[in-house]
Amino acid sequence: MSQTEIELKQLIIDTLALEEVNVDDIKSDAALFNSGLGLDSIDALELGLAIRKKYDVKIDVEHDDVVKIFASVSALAQFIESVRQ
Repeated sequence: MSQTEIELKQLIIDTLALEEVNVDDIKSDAALFNSGLGLDSIDALELGLAIRKKYDVKIDVEHDDVVKIFASVSALAQFIESVRQ
């Protein structure tokens, strides 16, 4: 697990006030929406804003791969790392 994945998991917990969840409870490759962590579109907006603030990375909702980018913590981390290089 990369440092970015660990940071993202904590960011998800803090941003969405998931009080009974800790970093180890979130699987890096698990889906963030629906059957996975169960996030919804409002959560995605909040998380997108938090990512922009923390990493100075904007995830454009018009981006062709936005669904893939938000698929999992692992996918988010890969996107952030690729943009920041």
